[in-house]
Amino acid sequence: MQNPMPPTQPPNLPAHPVDEIAPQPPGPSDPLDRLIVALDLPSVAAAIEMVDRLQGACRWFKVGMELYYAAGNRIIEQLRERRLNLFLDLKLHDIPNTVAGAVRSVSGLGASLLTVHASGGERMMRAAAEAANVPGAPSLLAVTVLTSSDAAELRAVGVADAPGSGDAVRAQVLRLAQLARAAGIDGLVCSADEVAALRHHMGPRARLVVPGIRPAGPEAGPDDQRRVATAAQAIARGASMLVVGRPITQAPDPARAAAAILTEIDSAQRAQPH
Repeated sequence: MQNPMPPTQPPNLPAHPVDEIAPQPPGPSDPLDRLIVALDLPSVAAAIEMVDRLQGACRWFKVGMELYYAAGNRIIEQLRERRLNLFLDLKLHDIPNTVAGAVRSVSGLGASLLTVHASGGERMMRAAAEAANVPGAPSLLAVTVLTSSDAAELRAVGVADAPGSGDAVRAQVLRLAQLARAAGIDGLVCSADEVAALRHHMGPRARLVVPGIRPAGPEAGPDDQRRVATAAQAIARGASMLVVGRPITQAPDPARAAAAILTEIDSAQRAQPH
């Protein structure tokens, strides 16, 4: 398939105010199907303790590099035994052959979602998509620009603003999204800052997963995330699913914190035009 845009050509960025309400996907209406709790914890014991504390308040969990490197497939097996949905966030990024092999290696584990880095390029993502085209393999999500990055950091590694856009991050996110689609991947990870533009660009059926979710109000203190939003803002802008870590897992009462976010998701859904 021909790349829809040469690598050197900047994308045409649609102008979307930050708080614009984007066309919504026909996705799940149950808030429990839109919340993913990030188990960014150092051990199986810590992760399972958190899962038990969240019983009934979450059915999707994310296992990232910290926990997977510490626990391997043991944590996946334990989550699957509990009939929970698993997002395996490994952010695969290597030569096409190696990434394809990694996708094949984890395809039988029972994860529903798996991430690759879109910055690995179209050939790498195409190899990953082909490797995942087997029964039981996870759906792939292409990670665009990490929510901990900003325009200054992108410029420092050579990513320039698109002419006329004034926004290096949004230009890069849209560029990587186009590469992912050309490679056969329609699921993306992006921040809430870009999700409205991506929803317009990718259409209502793309799965757009948004991390960097923080509670509203003064309790949302500073951390290493740069591009953040509340759950209501992300849903209104077109997010399919939200990834929430520390605001839940570091809360005094994680189940109560999760319930508050579920309520916020539900309210945002009800406020959307139908």
